Order: sequence, then C-alpha cells, then structure tokens
Amino acid sequence: MTSDSNVLVTEMEFESDIKREPNSLRHWWRYLQYKSTAEAASKNQLFERCLQHLPSSYKIWFQYLTERTLQVVDRPLDNKAWENVNKVFERALVYMGKMPRIWTEYILFLIRQRKITQTRRTIDRALQTLPITQHDKIWKVAMVFLKEDYLPVETACRLWNRYLQLEPFLVEDFVLYLKKQQQPKWNNVIVNTFIKALNDSSFVSVKGRTKHDIWVELCHLMSKLGSDLKLEDSNLTIDKVIRSGIKRFPNEVGQLWCALADHSIRCGLFDKARALYEEGIASVSTVKDFSQIFDSYTQFEESLLTAKMDELDSEPDSTPQSNIDSYTAALMSVTGSSMDLSEEVDYRLERLQHLLDRRPELLNTVVLRQNPHNVHEWHKRVSIFKSQPEMVIRTYTDAVKTVDVTKALGKPHSLWTGFARFYEDRKELGAARGVFENAVKTPFKSIDELASVWCEYTEMEVRHQKYRRALDHLRVATATNFSGQGSWKKSSDERVQDRVWRSVKLWSLYADLNESLCTLQSTKRVYDRMVYLKVVTPKILLNYASLLKDKSEWEEAFKIYQQGIALFQWPIVHDVWVEYIDCFVRRLKGGKVERTRDLLEQCVSKVPKKFALRFYMMYVHFEERFGLARQCLAIYDRALAKVSQDELPGLFHNYIRTAKKFFEITRSREIYHKAIDMLPAKMVLPFILEFIELEKKLGEIDRARALYEHASQYIDPRRSGADEFFDTWKDFERDHGNVTTFAKMSGVRRAIDERYANLPDLEEAARIARETRAAKEEEEKKIQPGAKREYSSIEK
Repeated sequence: MTSDSNVLVTEMEFESDIKREPNSLRHWWRYLQYKSTAEAASKNQLFERCLQHLPSSYKIWFQYLTERTLQVVDRPLDNKAWENVNKVFERALVYMGKMPRIWTEYILFLIRQRKITQTRRTIDRALQTLPITQHDKIWKVAMVFLKEDYLPVETACRLWNRYLQLEPFLVEDFVLYLKKQQQPKWNNVIVNTFIKALNDSSFVSVKGRTKHDIWVELCHLMSKLGSDLKLEDSNLTIDKVIRSGIKRFPNEVGQLWCALADHSIRCGLFDKARALYEEGIASVSTVKDFSQIFDSYTQFEESLLTAKMDELDSEPDSTPQSNIDSYTAALMSVTGSSMDLSEEVDYRLERLQHLLDRRPELLNTVVLRQNPHNVHEWHKRVSIFKSQPEMVIRTYTDAVKTVDVTKALGKPHSLWTGFARFYEDRKELGAARGVFENAVKTPFKSIDELASVWCEYTEMEVRHQKYRRALDHLRVATATNFSGQGSWKKSSDERVQDRVWRSVKLWSLYADLNESLCTLQSTKRVYDRMVYLKVVTPKILLNYASLLKDKSEWEEAFKIYQQGIALFQWPIVHDVWVEYIDCFVRRLKGGKVERTRDLLEQCVSKVPKKFALRFYMMYVHFEERFGLARQCLAIYDRALAKVSQDELPGLFHNYIRTAKKFFEITRSREIYHKAIDMLPAKMVLPFILEFIELEKKLGEIDRARALYEHASQYIDPRRSGADEFFDTWKDFERDHGNVTTFAKMSGVRRAIDERYANLPDLEEAARIARETRAAKEEEEKKIQPGAKREYSSIEK
C-alpha cells in the first residue's frame, strides 16, 4: 500500500509540473524518462500528450519514433502495428520535414517492411523536401534499398540513373550491380553507361582503373553482343567505337583489335576478321600487342581448320559446298575450278602454316616500327630473308636509308659492310664497290665506324687480289686536308671524313699492306707519316723498329726508338725502353760504352719507382760485361734510393753477390751494414745471419757475437724460429765463448722473454678472430633460411 501511494504521489508531482508549465520540454522529458519502464500503451499515450503541446520538438519526435519502431520489430510484417508506425512517421514528417534523420529512419523502416513503392516514393519526397547539400544522407540509405534482392532491376536502374546525376563517378558500381544480375538483357545498359562515362573527359575511376581498362572491357562486351547490341546513339557502330579506342590508346591496342575481329567472327564475317587481324599486326608498335593479336589470329585459323576436319570426319564421302573465303571463291569462279572438302582442309592447313612461317617477319616488323634505328633487328631481318636475294637487297636498302647514325642502336657501319659482303658472296664486285663508295660518304658518328668501312673495303680488294685498288683506297682514306703536324682538337663543324686519318686501325692496315706488297722505302714513308701524325702505338712503333732491324738498318731503328721515347710517357713507354736498351747492347756488344751509358742514364733518370729495379739491373749487367766493377757498385747505391721497399731484399742480395764476385770479401761488410740500416725489421734478420756467417769465416768472433746480440732484438719468442736462433747462438758460445759470454747470452734471452710476456700477441689475436669468423659463417650456412630470419629477428 505504501509503494502504490509513492507511485501515485510521484506521478501527481509530474502531472502538477506539466499542468503548471505545459510547454516546458524539461518537465515533459523528466516525465518520459520516469515512464521509460512502463508499458508500451502508457508510454505511447504520454508521448501523444507531449506532442500535442510540443509538436515541433525534434527530441521528442525522435524518441517517440524510436520507441514505436522497437515495439514492432518482433511482430510479423502483416501486423497492423507496422502500418500504425508508418502513420506516426507521416505525422512526424509534417513537423520534421527538414530533418534528414527522420527521413532516413522512415526509409529504413519501410525497407524492413519490403514496401517497394512506398519506399521509392518516400525517397522521392525526401529528395524533393531536403536541400541538395543533404541529399547524400538520403542516397546512403537508398543504396541499402538498391542492394535488396526483392527489388526489381528496372526500379533499381531508375534509382541508379538518378543517383549517377549526383555522383557520376560511381558508374562502375552501377555496372557491377548489373553484372551481378547475370541477365543478358542488361548488357546494352552496361555498354551505353560505359560509353557515356568514356565520353566525359572529367571521368575518373574511383576503383583505380585506367580508361584503357574500361575501353577493353567495353570492347569485349560489345564484341560478344554482336547483332543484339542496341546503342542509344544511332550514329555509333561497334566498329566506330572500337576504332576510336584504338586511336586514343595507340600503345595498348592488342586487346581492342582482338575484340574488333572477334565481333566480325561472331557475325560470320571471316574474311573481314582476317583483314582486321592483318591491319592490327601492321599497325601495332609493341611486342605485347603483336603477341596478343597473333595468338588470337592463330587460334581463329586453327578453329576453322578443326571445324573443317570434324566435318570431313563426319561426312567422308560427301562433297558439300565449302565455306571458303571470298577471294578464293572469286578466283575459282573465274578459272572455273572447284574445291571439295578434303582439298579445302589442305588449303586451310597450308594457310595456317604460312601464317606461322610469317611470324618472325611480322615480329621483326613490329620491333623496327618501335625503333627503326635498331641495327641488330635489321640484321635479324636480313637473316629471315636469307633465301630470298631480292628481299635481302630491299632490306639492306631500306636499312641504310632509314637508320640515322646519330640515333642508331648498335653499329650502323655493319649494315653497309654486310650489304657489300652480300654482293661479294654473289660475285658482284661492282655492286659491292658501289655500296662501299656510298658508305664512305656517310656521316658516321665516330671515326672508328668510318675506319672499319675503309678496312672492309680494302680487305675485300685484297681477297680478290686487287692489291693496287686496296692501296689506293687506303691512300685516299689516310689523306690529310692540311699541311703540317696533325691537330687532335675536334672542331664542331668538322666532318668525320676529314678526321678519319686519326684512326690507328686504318694506318696499321696501310702499313701492313705496304710491308707485304711494296718496297721498304714505301713502307718507311707510311710508318714515318704515322709517327709524324702521332697515330702510332708502342706496338706499331716496335714493329717498325723490328722491320728496320731485319733489314740491318740499325741506326734508323735507334732513331725510331728515340722518337717513341719522345712520344710516349711512363708507363706506356716501358716496352719501348726495354727493346731499345736490349737492341742497343746486343748490337754494339761493348763498343761505344759511353754512348750506352748515356742511354741507360737517360732511362734511369726518369724511370718511376715501380719499374726502376729492372732497368737498374740492366745497367748493372751492362757494366759487369763491358764496363767497370766499381761502376756496378755505384749503380747499386743509386738503385737503393729508387726502388720500392719490397724490392730492397732482392737488390741487396744481388749487390752482395756482385761485391763478392769482383772485390775482396771484406767489401761486403759495408753492404751488410747498409742492409741492416735500410731494411724494415721483418726483413733484416736473414741478412744479419748471413753477416754472422761471414764474420765467423773471417775469424771475427767478437764481431759475430755483437751481431748475435743485435739480432736478438728482432726475435719474437712466440714465433717459430726463435728457438733455432738461440740454439745457434748457444752452439756459437759453446765453441767460441766462455762462462761470461754464455751467461750474457742467457740474460739476453731471459730479458726478451720477460719483455714479450706482457705484450699482446696481435698476430695470434688476428688469427683467432679469423678462425672464429669462419666458424660462424659455416654455422650460418647450415641454418635454414626461415630459422635464420627468425634468429636474426630475436637478436634485434
């Protein structure tokens, strides 16, 4: 009784507040919140009372509609409660017509009821009522309606067309919707929609597709429709649409040509399809497009052949009227001949084989259309027609006319030489000479290309024993257009024909021909001209000197060597100096010693440290054979300051050997002292041991003991050989020393051991590090790649 009285008192309080202020939203909202757990009828009655006083309150209407919607969700669709809620929505729109949320909730509520007409009309009313800036909210809900399976496609298409006026870039979503219907009758709509989108220059695919992709899809769809296609624009045809796409995308037209030919095939126009395939192959400029068209062309011919073979197998004895192409049919009608089914099969098989045989030629044509300056492809085209001389001549002629030497990819001169070689192989020397005469007038990009043409021209004449012509060609090629020494500065307006005399290859061939066919004087003039013009290499200069030596013109050969020394710098001149000195010494054999010394002095005064040892040893050997012994030692002293440090040990060994050979044995002492002073620590120990042996032979025990003590500072007891050294010293002291000297030797050894005991062994540490690194690499090789990646990620 107490609880009922409390409820009554509370409701009376709310009623009192409302009665006192009936238009107060706060009082009504508190009352509604209090009644939120009450029965539906009670809540609805309270909402109705509230709306009589506050009909323009969006908050109350939205809460009321939400409550009424939740009340009917679990009821069947044929229940009257659904219609009552619809009436409430209609009443709300009278006051809330400018609120898009009310419209969207109403449309979604109607979609649940599957009321197609009412939903469509509500969408129309919403779009008419709301401003254009809020239409996107309505269309989002309309898209939900369009995706419902129960919606007729015709109705959906009308809604889509209206939506595309607002969002024209969503054409692909509309097409995707129509494709999902899987009904052929909508293909015309897809085609016309695509055409409108592609005609719009501002159209951009929201799915990231290019216009080319859309064109390809459109053309394939149009080709499949064939005669069933109906375009909205009566002036358009399939041929016009696809060809406009081909003009718009000239670099990616393979699929478009295939679609155009496929349309003709579906219409039964096989001759037109072949013509389209041929036209496509003749117009494409990429290998990808060519491959697509040629593969489609081949499949088309194979399908026709297979159909005829099946027809022949099913009716082997019959001779029906064959479906041959119009050209063959017209030819047969003129000649009065006929063709049975088996003959037509053979004819189609031959046609297919001819198409396959043409593939290399057609592909080469496409590549040359892409880059007509590709020399390699022109050579490949010649090899394709190697069995057809007329086509080879035509190909070479087109090549030399088409290829621009400044843009050529490859060696353009090889086209001219190949053309001439073709005529030469056919014994047509006159035509070959005509080709070469035109080739040498061509403005090639580099001297080497023109020089190669002149060399090929000359070698052709030599092969046919036309030696006079060969020499005349080289004489013309190497002629200079100036008087005086050659200038190597390239002028911007200087033709390559005016610079070809700088080619070493051309002059080398000229010299070789003169040496083989002409007199010595003529050959010398050519070589002298080469030296004068500075178109000579060390090898050519040595060949010239060798030729003069064979003819016993030694002084002339020496002059050539001198000219080479003046022309070239180190290290290029190295071989020239070696040959010059060797030739000079062998020729004079001790005569004119001073002249030889001057030559050797000239060489060693400028020789780099890298080559110094060889020339100083040549100097020493000359003095040993033909000069003075003391001069040899002076040369060794000079060489010590010129050679590199790695060559010093070998030089000191030769120095000591020469001193022992020509002088007293004691003379070598000062050389050993120099070696000990100049050599680094890792190289000096062998010389000290040799010095000790020398002193022991001379009976100089104290000097030998002092050398042992000096050598001990270069001994590392942690290395191999240390024990052997101290054992040798111990034997020496046992034979020649006493207790004092032996004790001193032992003290030196202990001092050395103590000194190295606390020092880190760097070499041993480096060796251990190398071994550790090698072991780690070996373990990593055994680990699987996946485990290795996982292990490395764990380490990180």
